Amino acid sequence: MIIKIRSTALVIVLVSTLSACSQQSSDTSKSLSAEKTLPASSETQWSSYLGDPGRNQYSPLTQITPDNVHQLEMAWSYETSDAGQMQMNPLIVDGVLYGIGSDLRAFALDAQTGKELWNFGDPYKQWHSTSRGVSYWQKDDDKRILFTVGANLYALNALTGLPVPSFGNKGAVDLHTGLPASAQDKFIVSNTPGAIYNDLIIMPVRVSEEAHSAPGDVRAFNVITGKLAWTFHTIPHPGEEGYDTWQNPDAYKNINVGGANNWAGMSVDNELGMVFVPTGSAAPDFYGANRHGANLYANSLLALDANTGKRIWHYQFVHHDLLDRDLPAPPNLLTVEHNGKKIAAVAQITKQGYVFVFDRLTGKPLFDIIEEPAPASTLAGEQAWPTQPKPVKPKSFARQSSDLTAKDINPYSQEQAKLTELFNRADKRWFAPPSTGEVLLLPGYDGGAEWGGAAADPDNGILYVNANEMPWILHMKEAEFQQGTLGQGLFNQTCAVCHQQDLSGNPQSGYPSLVDITLKLTPAAIKQLISAGRGRMPGFPHLSNDQQNAIVAFLGGQENTQDASEQDVATYQDRYQHGGYHKFVDSEGLPGISPPWGTLHAIDLNSGDFLWSIPFGETLSLKAKGIKHTGTENYGGPVVTQSGLLFIGATKDGYFRAYNKHTGALLWETKLPAAAFATPAIYEIDGKQYIVIACGGEKLGTEKGRQIVAFALPESN
Repeated sequence: MIIKIRSTALVIVLVSTLSACSQQSSDTSKSLSAEKTLPASSETQWSSYLGDPGRNQYSPLTQITPDNVHQLEMAWSYETSDAGQMQMNPLIVDGVLYGIGSDLRAFALDAQTGKELWNFGDPYKQWHSTSRGVSYWQKDDDKRILFTVGANLYALNALTGLPVPSFGNKGAVDLHTGLPASAQDKFIVSNTPGAIYNDLIIMPVRVSEEAHSAPGDVRAFNVITGKLAWTFHTIPHPGEEGYDTWQNPDAYKNINVGGANNWAGMSVDNELGMVFVPTGSAAPDFYGANRHGANLYANSLLALDANTGKRIWHYQFVHHDLLDRDLPAPPNLLTVEHNGKKIAAVAQITKQGYVFVFDRLTGKPLFDIIEEPAPASTLAGEQAWPTQPKPVKPKSFARQSSDLTAKDINPYSQEQAKLTELFNRADKRWFAPPSTGEVLLLPGYDGGAEWGGAAADPDNGILYVNANEMPWILHMKEAEFQQGTLGQGLFNQTCAVCHQQDLSGNPQSGYPSLVDITLKLTPAAIKQLISAGRGRMPGFPHLSNDQQNAIVAFLGGQENTQDASEQDVATYQDRYQHGGYHKFVDSEGLPGISPPWGTLHAIDLNSGDFLWSIPFGETLSLKAKGIKHTGTENYGGPVVTQSGLLFIGATKDGYFRAYNKHTGALLWETKLPAAAFATPAIYEIDGKQYIVIACGGEKLGTEKGRQIVAFALPESN
């Protein structure tokens, strides 16, 4: 490992093994402590992921207002050690900004100047993942940063960036800890910061979405020691409530069923001692013949006792999910008024575009929810659930496929006939299940709501959420064994769903071509990708070294021509396979439906009514032709301020914008060094307010970037 520590008094570069890195530098601690002696008020800091434990993405700061926001200018910028997608929401505590780059190297900056104080990570090992930030914990003088690299949860001294040797194994805990023996070699990472409650960190995890995935058990670890504190089984064991919602009595054994994990993060009510955990789909995603039943606690909001992990209440948003409708963001903890009474509420946004609002303590819905009939499956062995929940209020903030007609074909496309033909034959019913024909999926695989989360005024019940309106085409294909080489068979089972059997990929949907990949990467690098995954690609650590070598040889056209037997690959195939991720777009990449393709909304959760809705972002190719306000794909969330502003980056067009939160009027925008697929943070130091955002680009075909950028008003203000 390499840890670099800087202060105004000294520069120390330590190059050593992880064990040696655990040696603490008392001189450096004193130097940084001397520079940051006065703790800031909680109102001026951004000490939790998305701003506070309730994940409201809200700041009470008022220096920047609708009247002066147009004067914002860059205050400082910092270049990370490598370029690429950064999804992180930085933390700011006692004048220090903590973040993580695209290469998963953690860093600390002086939040007034952007000057680096320390960084931690191994520049020689490229971790193929993304991170949305770090967690901060403090007790007296013990201040720690917790974050993940691969399957390891690290605890660092917040002042020095050095691992805390008493935490886990010399500063790290393996996130396989507490999982069953069958999952110890399975893919698991964490993209989202853990939730801090007292001396516990409750960890989100990402697992594979295939049949061989690990279970999504929710686990809490002691922040001081790293020891496992409690576990909640999201696939219930015998005798646990929800076990009978899986008709497969062995589902919990993790043989051919997994998932139901929290990957998007969670919210904490410290006063009630409750943690609110949104979960994802059961695996495999699109064909559930091995998991008949409603499948608790997949696709659910869990209200757990944060001290023990015991269930208090739950609500399931999708029964027996077949459309990958995992919950994309932590819920918002806010106060609403219903029938003249103030209620502590929890609001969960969904990929489907709905907001569900509950009494935080009891789980009682604050707006009626109906069980709407849903279509049956035509796939042999599948049993789609006959109904799905839909709230009466608020209405969906994203269009549904069932809302569309042929009049909704993109009027700006030169390929309307081709788009119309596909549109007309696709199944557009609400919650249409996967089939061997085309299903028009809108909202698409990513939503609807996304991992950027919703912002909220926590005391007045107003929610602000951005949405994608990119349609996708879903289809399944029957998995028939085709005689061929071992590498080809394994590639077809594990990789072709995204990269196509001819290796051509699908760049418009974000899946690169693998043609000539062996000329760009070494065999070792390709095997690392296969095993560990990258970005949204899961890893396949269950593949043996020989099997990985066979895939590499196939990619390079050098595989032995000996035929593979069906048994060689049969363990990795289902009766039906997902036919690949394909956006419903024309050859220019324009969505097949009419705009807007990105939207931004303000929703009053007291009444369930919308205050305003606007197109969000610009499609630059059309804007150049004078066609404006089309909206565009967006990833990353908004933040709102007490002074009446909403700030958001997120868009493919690469702008950072400020809106009037009461009206939706655009007040300010600036072009960023690279697109910012991240949620910003707001803080104040010495009476000066800043807003900071990570600009990494890369996603959606945008140029890569490596800058963290902070904005503030000119000194004269």
